[in-house]
Amino acid sequence: MQGLTNRGLRHLFAQWVKPDTLFTEFMRVAPGETSKRLSASDLGEIAPTEETIPLVVQLIGHGTDALVAAAQIAQTNGAAHINLNLGCPFGRMTTGLTGGGMLQQPELLQELIPALRTVIQGSFSVKLRAGYDNLQQIFSLLPLFESARVDFLVLHPRTVLQEYEGLADHSITTRVVQETSLPIIANGDVRTAEGGLRLLEQTKAAGLMLGRGAIADPLLFQRIRSGVTHQPSQVERAAMLRHYLTGLLERYQGIFCGEQQILGKVKTVFATMDDPDFTKQIKGLKKARTIQLFSSLVAQLP
Repeated sequence: MQGLTNRGLRHLFAQWVKPDTLFTEFMRVAPGETSKRLSASDLGEIAPTEETIPLVVQLIGHGTDALVAAAQIAQTNGAAHINLNLGCPFGRMTTGLTGGGMLQQPELLQELIPALRTVIQGSFSVKLRAGYDNLQQIFSLLPLFESARVDFLVLHPRTVLQEYEGLADHSITTRVVQETSLPIIANGDVRTAEGGLRLLEQTKAAGLMLGRGAIADPLLFQRIRSGVTHQPSQVERAAMLRHYLTGLLERYQGIFCGEQQILGKVKTVFATMDDPDFTKQIKGLKKARTIQLFSSLVAQLP
């Protein structure tokens, strides 16, 4: 998730909750004639694993030549797993079709997907919305992904134009699983272990991608994995928050510069949290202007 799944947060999750796979933030591919397809900061994020957990490098951009070159550069710098982002709903607002915006011209994918498969030596996956403005679009794209031998799809069953409005329609996910032999990873609106387990049973998907739900509640990975469906108590949730925010603050002080930048990055996780038992405390944490005050408020979480 852009702005969230940086190396500090990934390191914490890898050591603490141990997801099966981790994804980088999307890396913007520079268009046009340039040898610097990926930024220096993005190149520094590339690795085959994060604390032994497979790390997927996520690319976003437009143009076959640019994306193919970026995939090659990523591999040269250590990437073992590469993902093409066709899901970000905000890519449609940039110059050139990127992210979910590329679904406006699916004919461009007929060249791009096979070209990427040719140069990507490790796993090659695609994260996408079900369609640009029509949830049925995914079904017309499946033959392309199958013929190109994409390793797996991460499907978010909203349209690009929906952004994050409404609910993810996982009846689409169920149909996609039934109609393709490709492994499908279900994504969208997984906020509880009960909901995640129900989604796996309903869709028969090969797995789940946890985004906003896991940023709000990192222990969601463990509860789904162990089949624990009851919600943790307030005391347990407070302990989780203390560990989470303390861990982020510690790691971000080694990555970002200046008290306000560090606090600003830590506070980004609050946008995903809607636990009514901690509304007041989170409001206070959002207002904290010093690391000392922020740490003191974290320690006081009930």
